[in-house]
Amino acid sequence: MTPKEILAKYWHFDSFRPMQEEIVDSVLAGNDTLALLPTGGGKSLCYQIPALAMEGITIVISPLVALMKDQVHQLAGKRIKARYIIAGMPRHEIETTLNNCIHNSVKLLYVSPERLLSRTFIDHLRQMKVSLIAVDEAHCISQWGYDFRPPYCEIARIRQYHPAAPVIALTATATPAVVQDITESLQFRNWRLFQTSFMRPRLSYSVFEEEDKLGKLLRIIRNVGGSGIVYVRNRRRTIEIANLLNDNDIPAAAYHAGIPIRERDKRQKEWQASNNGVMVATNAFGMGIDKPDVRFVVHFDLPDSPEAYFQEAGRAGRDGRQAYAVLLYQQADIVRMDENLERDFPSLNYIRNVYRAICNYYQIPVGAGQDSHFDFDMERICSSYNLDAYTFFSALKFLEREGVISLPEHSELQSRLFITIGKEELYRFQLSNRDAGDMLTAILRLYGGLFTDYTPISESLIAQRCGKSETQVANMLKELQRLQIAEYLPKTLKPQIIFTTPRVDINDIYVSDRNYKQLKEAALRRRKAMTDYVTNSDECRSRQLLRYFGEEESPDCGVCDVCLARRKSKRHTAEEEILRALGNEPQTVKQLAAKLPTIDKETLAETLRRMLDRGLLTADQDFRISCCSSK
Repeated sequence: MTPKEILAKYWHFDSFRPMQEEIVDSVLAGNDTLALLPTGGGKSLCYQIPALAMEGITIVISPLVALMKDQVHQLAGKRIKARYIIAGMPRHEIETTLNNCIHNSVKLLYVSPERLLSRTFIDHLRQMKVSLIAVDEAHCISQWGYDFRPPYCEIARIRQYHPAAPVIALTATATPAVVQDITESLQFRNWRLFQTSFMRPRLSYSVFEEEDKLGKLLRIIRNVGGSGIVYVRNRRRTIEIANLLNDNDIPAAAYHAGIPIRERDKRQKEWQASNNGVMVATNAFGMGIDKPDVRFVVHFDLPDSPEAYFQEAGRAGRDGRQAYAVLLYQQADIVRMDENLERDFPSLNYIRNVYRAICNYYQIPVGAGQDSHFDFDMERICSSYNLDAYTFFSALKFLEREGVISLPEHSELQSRLFITIGKEELYRFQLSNRDAGDMLTAILRLYGGLFTDYTPISESLIAQRCGKSETQVANMLKELQRLQIAEYLPKTLKPQIIFTTPRVDINDIYVSDRNYKQLKEAALRRRKAMTDYVTNSDECRSRQLLRYFGEEESPDCGVCDVCLARRKSKRHTAEEEILRALGNEPQTVKQLAAKLPTIDKETLAETLRRMLDRGLLTADQDFRISCCSSK
């Protein structure tokens, strides 16, 4: 099938969005391809359609577990065979998934960049018929990017096993330096760049220095109306501001990574279904959210970088209607941002002490612990060793960058079931075990593929079908596992920490310059750019942001706070000149235009109309303009 036929069959669209078709054609022509598309620009279709058009499997590398799960779920709904491998999956489930990618018709396999470090994964990858490698959130590969992840640097290494497979890299935000880093790190050849302008003509950017941020926030929400997002830096503040909004009759909910995932999902769904709800969130919220009618995004605290700000602000107005991105700050916020930078880069001594603390907490002796994983309770560890949570987590991220530990993104894994015996043997078991047999009959009617793959199941749905409680179903499934009839993997809700190497002496813990010095320099540049943005009230906000992303010749947007203030000042100046030119003698518009050559015709006409509406001027039957005071 052609790309357009695939688009129509599986997505029911008649045509592509701007630039999608050109990107798809580039991939199908065998070119390495870099696609810079705005948030909500349909990046996933740019590799999903080539995946279906090409023979073999597409490997999709993504840092976000929630997005991987969502993509696989959506593809399953279109009867497209896709799988993911994420942290927390048992070894035998991973091997089953990988074997199915070799022998079955799996079209897309989603993995995290950390998975590329696994020898088991590489051994299976070499046996797969890989047609395409897709790298999502590709800015993570660059040390100059705002979310650098060292495992992304391993991606180029897997090209040696499938040299004919092209690579497509996708991201919503990238400066020219990041673009160069991506193409070099991924060893691009015969490559093409596709980039739309980052300009959002219907998105009004505004920055306000405010002592009373809460009062300003309430006024913004009431004036704009509709649905919106308020971003804050810490969890406590999400709850405080959400409560404040609700107390002022504005429906709002708090969202942060510490809220149980089921409750987060519930709040997200309620917000997406509303047309006037406000989500007060940390930056844990928003990635992959498909809500086009967001009318405003307010940053109550300063973001760390223009990239983060641009991406979060860009969640407003995806429907093409007027929307507002507002940033509120105080001078104390700039000082606090500098303080946070120091906490983001703790000393090597501190990082070593954190490593010793977590090894001791999990009772891992020197030389042991490789590939072991544990439930991760950061608050309890920090409390046990009297550590500041913010700096502790920063130290963990450096240990992760050095490949010592892994902190996979926390997400709920749905329960899965895999029948390990043949159909005939299972039938004999059902006949001799009536209670379990009835449940198995219900399961086999509900789910397919149980004999070949780990299949997501719902204990509550099974319980409804066979008249039992969820607890009874879970216990019977555990019994089937004990009898080696099936592999049952109950869902997990807890975040994990994985020790990827044996424990070493703390004096052997080392942080490379690439992971420390260069990252700190890049962070300093981003923070300076963010500070310059909020304090520069002389240049169009959109132009400032676009220049940061390499668009040097962009026009003024006309709708940001700077442009509106400039227009107001221009109108005020024009009013004064018109009043002086009129004096006490009525004049036609043509006569006024001749006396005011510095005012363009459009501005003159608009200003005269406003002054007439406000009663500052009058016009007689011959359309001659006079000052009201001259009558």
